[in-house]
Amino acid sequence: MSKVCSVCGKGKIYGHNVSHSNIKTNRTFEPNLQKVSVTVDGKTEKKYVCTKCIKTAKKG
Repeated sequence: MSKVCSVCGKGKIYGHNVSHSNIKTNRTFEPNLQKVSVTVDGKTEKKYVCTKCIKTAKKG
C-alpha cells in the first residue's frame, strides 16, 4: 500500500522522537489514510484518501 493520499498527495514526512534526556532518534509521520470508494468519471474505485480530504468532501 502506498502511503500517499490519492486526492491531495499528502505523504510521509520525517522527524525525531525526542526523549526526556533530549536524545533524538529518527521516526516517520504517516498520514491517516483510509480506503474509500471514490467516483471518478462515472466509475467507482477504491482509493486511499486522507481523513482531512474525507471531511472536506462531506462538507461540499
